[in-house]
Amino acid sequence: MPYPELSSPIEEANEVEPEKKSKNRPNTKAILIHSGLFAATFICVAVTGILWVGQTANAEHFFDMLPEGILFAAVFLLFLASHEFGHYFAALYHRIHVTLPYFIPVPFGIGTLGAVIRIKEKVEDSRKLFDIGISGPIAGFIISLATLLIGFATLPSPEFISNFAGHDEVITYVEEHGAYPQEPPEESEGMLMVLGETMLYTFLSSHFEHAPPMWEMYHYPLLFAGWLGLFFTALNLMPVGQLDGGHILYSLIGFRKHRKVARIAFGFIITLAGLEAIPFLHVFMAEWDIQSLYVPIAIWAIVLFMILRKAYHGENEWLHPVWAVSLACSVGYLFFFGDLEQTGSLIWLFWSFFLTYFVGLEHPPAMIEQNLTTTRKVLGWTSMAIFVLCISPNPIYFLN
Repeated sequence: MPYPELSSPIEEANEVEPEKKSKNRPNTKAILIHSGLFAATFICVAVTGILWVGQTANAEHFFDMLPEGILFAAVFLLFLASHEFGHYFAALYHRIHVTLPYFIPVPFGIGTLGAVIRIKEKVEDSRKLFDIGISGPIAGFIISLATLLIGFATLPSPEFISNFAGHDEVITYVEEHGAYPQEPPEESEGMLMVLGETMLYTFLSSHFEHAPPMWEMYHYPLLFAGWLGLFFTALNLMPVGQLDGGHILYSLIGFRKHRKVARIAFGFIITLAGLEAIPFLHVFMAEWDIQSLYVPIAIWAIVLFMILRKAYHGENEWLHPVWAVSLACSVGYLFFFGDLEQTGSLIWLFWSFFLTYFVGLEHPPAMIEQNLTTTRKVLGWTSMAIFVLCISPNPIYFLN
């Protein structure tokens, strides 16, 4: 049989070494693409940011508020860039073939879907996986925490709210009491958006006198950017699949234990999705004069079963217990503690679909398993604590 032509070790070294040196050197075309995406993302975040932080009471035209939007874009993209370049430089350190960050612009919401890097070769070493996985969240967390601390330290007085149109009831209260009201206004134009508190944000805000309530906080560029940074850090630190948290926890506890933890964590996430989905379906169906609560619950029960069947690969020992417990917890909480008229942003529903159909729950085993150093273990468990401190069960919801 024919054999492939073999090269000598010296020839192989001469061929491979230049490739190793050059594979992470982006060419001009790549630099232009990544720079263009960053510029487009900055513009989108600055323009959409005006809708959040623009001081509408003092502006005659929309773009009069552009300086506030630019400030928000600069701070928030500093977080995104820090997170992605944390991954990038860790990959460079381990000589892993990686691209520069791709920033993703969108003309709505906060102006971006985030940023990603592409690792263009399989990482077979668990220690390298850990280093690459943890570098992004740690870098992003430091920037977000610093942003929040600066934002709280430079807070204006509550009268700052008078810079925004459509807040008459709150402005009147502030003028009379010199502080924000404890509860959101009963009358507002349209739905009132409320950002969910997290343990870390609540702890920090409690130490500052003029911290705004969560239904007004997004008017403050540094606070809003910092809150978003912490929340996105927590999303990435979820100990599921090949998310950053999945890489970290897999490296800490191994394949078998991580598989169980990831499936339990997903059960918690899908339960939060039920807390969003059932009220959303109830409100939507009420517009069609379908008042029965059993219909939205039945629809969610079917959707829940389909998602879990896919996520757990049809394994009945996980599928049926998690389906029953998740549905019971969602319905029970909504009936006894929740509000069926309060709709959320469906973040957890979207995240459940994303994890199920694009990420997967289990982390694939690495070819080379290495024990982590003590320093890495401390950082790994610290990152899991950051996840708990920064996650919000109800990140964004709306009050009528």
